[in-house]
Amino acid sequence: MHKDVNQTRRAFIGAAAALATGIGLTGPAAAHLSQVAEAADATSASLGHLKQINAGILNVGYTDNGPEGGPAVLLLHGWPYDIDSFAEVVPLLTAQGYRVIVPYLRGYGTTRFLSAASARNAQPSALAADMIALMDALKIEKAVVAGFDWGARTANIMAALWPERVSANQQAGKVPLSPKAELEWWYQFYFATERGRIGYDKHRREFAKLIWKLASPKWEFDDATFERSAKAFDNADHVAIVIHNYRWRLGLVDGEEAYDELEAQLALAPTIGVPTITMEGDANGAPHPQPAVYAKKFTGMYEHRHITGGIGHNLPQEAPNAFAQAILDVAAQV
Repeated sequence: MHKDVNQTRRAFIGAAAALATGIGLTGPAAAHLSQVAEAADATSASLGHLKQINAGILNVGYTDNGPEGGPAVLLLHGWPYDIDSFAEVVPLLTAQGYRVIVPYLRGYGTTRFLSAASARNAQPSALAADMIALMDALKIEKAVVAGFDWGARTANIMAALWPERVSANQQAGKVPLSPKAELEWWYQFYFATERGRIGYDKHRREFAKLIWKLASPKWEFDDATFERSAKAFDNADHVAIVIHNYRWRLGLVDGEEAYDELEAQLALAPTIGVPTITMEGDANGAPHPQPAVYAKKFTGMYEHRHITGGIGHNLPQEAPNAFAQAILDVAAQV
């Protein structure tokens, strides 16, 4: 929300509410959504049957909709949200012949660590590596990747470090921001304390609902909508993952040696050359920099879209047509 928010640390390269990026996509050309409105059930509240697959150090829970041989789209949720944020986006894409994969990130829903000994680590490079491992497990060579919040950051890292597959410098997080900018990250400081960890564990649903309201002040979601997503926070690793993610951003905890090489690459602040569209809702109450702050990080085809109508942080759930259209449009560029 403040121009001083450090995107290198807080949200890596692009900190818009949503991002779609892709490279090497083959398949049917993207059509405008108005041409498929009747074919796609945009009011569907279900993503279908959950599947599980071993990928890297995880057993990932995910949904897989659309033709198996269709061009792939990978949709990534954020915190404190889950795969249901994409319930209305998925049918809009599958109606165009796309295969749409929507996974639970580590610490959410039915995604589990394969080993109890694995560190409950949530540094951003680890989340990106998870998604590359998922693509490997599903034998998906290339995909359009779209996400919001943690998902947008993950998509950015994938596009920067694995551009052939998709088509944050930790030290910078130790630099204090202005008081106003720091205030917007109040929960990050809360999570830095043991009181915060215990409080979040005890009040997961209340905390998540508060964030939903603050981040999307004009979104009038009902209890049933919230509860569908809130079940994903019952994951046994959820609190550990969330707490580690925000403490890592402040430089209060270490990451894992296994990701040191990726972190070294990110420390060089790489640009993103694959076609990209970023989006921001006009009522986004979550901390975010202005588009001009990160626009130069995208060196390929790039467009930023300002979505009006009281749209907050959970852009795919609040504006599914606009979100899906961005995916179709970026897919048409590759």
